[in-house]
Amino acid sequence: MALARADLESLLRARQLDRTLTTTLPPVEYDAAACGITALDVHLGGGFPRGQVSELVGPRSSGRTSLLHRMLAAATAHGELVALVDALDMFDVESASAAGIHLDRLLWIRGHVVSNPGMCRDMNQRALEQALRAFTLVLQAGNFGLVAFDVAEAPSHAIRRLPFTTWLRLQRMVEGSQTICLLVGSEPMARSSAGLTVKVGQRSEGKGQRFGVRLFDGLDVDASIVSARWRRFVLDAHDGSNDQRRSVLDTCEGGAPRELNNVRVSVSTICA
Repeated sequence: MALARADLESLLRARQLDRTLTTTLPPVEYDAAACGITALDVHLGGGFPRGQVSELVGPRSSGRTSLLHRMLAAATAHGELVALVDALDMFDVESASAAGIHLDRLLWIRGHVVSNPGMCRDMNQRALEQALRAFTLVLQAGNFGLVAFDVAEAPSHAIRRLPFTTWLRLQRMVEGSQTICLLVGSEPMARSSAGLTVKVGQRSEGKGQRFGVRLFDGLDVDASIVSARWRRFVLDAHDGSNDQRRSVLDTCEGGAPRELNNVRVSVSTICA
C-alpha cells in the first residue's frame, strides 16, 4: 500500500499535479498586495498573495462586491493594470468610479451568463466556459497586478460542472508571477487549488446595516479567512544580530485549513 501511494505521488509530481497531494507543500515565498482595508491586510500578513489563486466568497449583499472594488481601487491607485472578467455583466461603472477605481487602468470583459437560465442550461454552460477562456487569456498575457473572475451570481450547478483540473491549470499558470488571481463567487470553487479563501458576510447579530439621518450609509461586514495554504515569510530580529524567518500565514499540521479570527470591515456606500 505504501509503495502504491509513493508511486502515485511520484506520478502526480511528474505531471505537475502535486498540489492535489494532502502532504504539506514546501515553503515558498510570495509577495502580498494590500486590499485597502487595514484590518484585513493585517490578518492576511500584508494582503492577498501574488502568484496564487485566491477566492473571495459570500452570499448576495455580503459585501463581496464592495471588497472587490476596494481591491481594484488599491491596485489602480498604485499604477497597476487590473482586469475583471464579469461573467454575468453586472459590473456598475459609476459605483466603481465612486469606489476610487481608475477606469483607464481597468480591462473590463463582459460575459453573458445568466443566473436563471431556465431551459437554456447548455447555452449558459458554454457562456461560462467562454468567460473562463477569456480569463485564461488575460492571465497568460501577464502585466496585470490583479485579474478577477466574477461569477458570484452564476448558478452553482454550472460552476460545479467545470472540471476540477480547471483550477489546477490556473494555479500553474499564475505561479511565480506578480499577478493576484482572484475568484469571486457565492461559495468556494477552487478547493485545494486555492491559496487563500476569504469569506465575507453581514454580522450575525443583525446590526450590520448602518443608516444616517435619512439615507442608508453602509454595511458592517465580517470577513474570515477560512482557508490559507500560502506562506509568506517576514524577518524577526533578535538581539539585533540574528534574523529569523517566520511564517505569518500558513496551514495547520497535516495540511488542514486554519480559520482565523473574524475581521470587522466597514463598507461605505455612496448614496445619491
